Amino acid sequence: MTEPKATNLTWHHGEVTRADRGLLLGQRGATIWFTGLSGSGKSTVAVALERALHEQGRLAYRLDGDNVRLGINRNLGFSAEDRAENIRRIGEIAKLFVDAGVIVLSSFVSPYRADRELVRALHATDNMDFIEVFVDVPLAEAEKRDPKGLYKKARAGEIKNFTGISDPYEAPEKPDLILPSHELRLQQEVQLLLELLRARGIVPT
Repeated sequence: MTEPKATNLTWHHGEVTRADRGLLLGQRGATIWFTGLSGSGKSTVAVALERALHEQGRLAYRLDGDNVRLGINRNLGFSAEDRAENIRRIGEIAKLFVDAGVIVLSSFVSPYRADRELVRALHATDNMDFIEVFVDVPLAEAEKRDPKGLYKKARAGEIKNFTGISDPYEAPEKPDLILPSHELRLQQEVQLLLELLRARGIVPT
């Protein structure tokens, strides 16, 4: 992990713990990390899961790729280095939400295993739940959907460093859950995720 440039830093602990906040909310903070090709359905399932959790009285918040790049990560592009920094920052943001007791739904292509494993390690350091969900669709299916017209632009050479076309996607080797979104209905995906959250003790049964 990257060491901070500043020196003489000490983490300041408050008097309210993560467990205290979890008791207040009736849930345990956790990061659900959706990874997959552009157009695989990551954001779609995250939106649906957020709605389902909200209806059950659970506090969840989505961190979405474009949303984050329009704000805190607006200075980053799509080179391998910028992608790594993008994911590192998101991982740190997710940890803050988890510490607050929130269920974080992170939807990012995050194509490199090393970057995703870094975020997992960041969570593990503070004994936080990190659940990797691989939204798995064939490239042909994602390209057929092409909701933003990005594959068409990438094929035409208008977008460089585009995952699946000119840049690689490294699929997770041992994800916590695989969602083949081209084979499942959205409600089935949400149900599988809710069952996993219950099984992990993130939300009560």
